[in-house]
Amino acid sequence: MRLASQPLPRRHQLGRDAEDAAADRLLANGFQILWRNLRIGSLELDIVAFKEGLVVVVEVRARGPRSFDKPLASISLTKRRTVLRGVRALWRGRLATRTDVKRVRIDVAAVTRDVSGALTIEWIAGAFTEDDG
Repeated sequence: MRLASQPLPRRHQLGRDAEDAAADRLLANGFQILWRNLRIGSLELDIVAFKEGLVVVVEVRARGPRSFDKPLASISLTKRRTVLRGVRALWRGRLATRTDVKRVRIDVAAVTRDVSGALTIEWIAGAFTEDDG
């Protein structure tokens, strides 16, 4: 168990920073953050946001400066299927009674931290769909 005053391990801190950067971008673009790290059974959706009838589910992938693979390379078929299962459950559950929701889109925020510590976000809107799962 980690005490609140203890720093996160470097790997976990990068993930938290990447999610914060993605959430900040959504807010800057007029989205309302509905949930972060939303648990649906054994599944987790990183960020769920809403704007003008559109729910955006964002899968955040992060890599550090010494990583061999880039963040987008980490989105396997298994990961796509897992996110799609989570989005389906979200649609049937928490979003089912919201009359203001017209559609759902899945985006990917691929975040890279360089050696100076700066974050770069590559944002892919509509990164995958039901046809990809």
